[in-house]
Amino acid sequence: MSWIVALLVLSALIFFHELGHYAAARFFGVYVEVFSIGFGKKIASFQWLNTRWQISAIPLGGYVKMKGQDDLDPAAISSDNDSYNAKKPWQRVVILLAGPLANFALAWAFFYAIALGGPQTLSPVIGNVVQASPAETAGLKKGDTILSINGESIATWNELSDIIKTTTDPLSLQIERNGTVRFISVTPKLTESKNLFKETIYQPMVGIAPAGVTHTMRLTAAETFAYASQETYRSSLLIFQSVQKLITGVVPAQEIGGVVSIVQITADATAYGWMSLFFFSALISVNLGVLNLLPIPALDGGHIMFNLYEMIVRRPPSEEIITRLTVGGWAVLLGLMGLGLYNDITRLMQ
Repeated sequence: MSWIVALLVLSALIFFHELGHYAAARFFGVYVEVFSIGFGKKIASFQWLNTRWQISAIPLGGYVKMKGQDDLDPAAISSDNDSYNAKKPWQRVVILLAGPLANFALAWAFFYAIALGGPQTLSPVIGNVVQASPAETAGLKKGDTILSINGESIATWNELSDIIKTTTDPLSLQIERNGTVRFISVTPKLTESKNLFKETIYQPMVGIAPAGVTHTMRLTAAETFAYASQETYRSSLLIFQSVQKLITGVVPAQEIGGVVSIVQITADATAYGWMSLFFFSALISVNLGVLNLLPIPALDGGHIMFNLYEMIVRRPPSEEIITRLTVGGWAVLLGLMGLGLYNDITRLMQ
């Protein structure tokens, strides 16, 4: 059952991405011939709003086929008023951006729903104190609850961590220990550590780890909006950084996952409840938005680059260049999809 839910979630994310393209295209008067979830052979379809809506056999994505645009035949253009090609470059850019933006908006909606439900977060309770660290020297102990730093109230471990990482100046901590409130001064020390991508970095630390105690966040209307916005930004930034690290070789190619990994992770999240499912759905939605903005001609980002070129030089690229780059883009995209599938199968076998 969880795998069925995962496939439905993935299809929904693809649907909203393509719906963004569809809505923007119709807004600018572009005739949309086909709206498809999946690729390949048509399984089911119906006609509505002068568009054929269909589900196709290969659930690896989707597409909106607009009049005058065909990724499989870049030279197939139309000069009719209701064609994609007849629109101004900036209008085409808006149509192309609408898909990824729909994914970011959907991720925000998922995070907003999580905020309304009361997300769980780590409490600022110390679980371990590193020997000979600034924390041990200052007298911090396991079980201490940090109430404030320099007079600023602390409610979560993330707030505590964010403040410590920004300074090597002395910090005044208000802590609670065995029902007694006391003040302790600790000075963060620049320390070698590993970041999320296993790179060696140096940042201020005091030598404490969380106890794993969690609490439910009760957010006001303004805090709920801010939570959704911050989580959408953070997850988007993380995906952009991951792509950058992958290109520069920091993240090995073995870490690339395909549709099998996406479905499996979503299925696993389903078992932990709706909040976990919404969280991973938001991450996948952001992933789709970011990846589609990459400047690969087979993706939205590549088409955006073509239109930006036309806006700058006042003429479109030649059909030969578009065709060659598009074919190359498909080769790169299919190669990445093949690598992701290979890694998925390898992980399943292991």
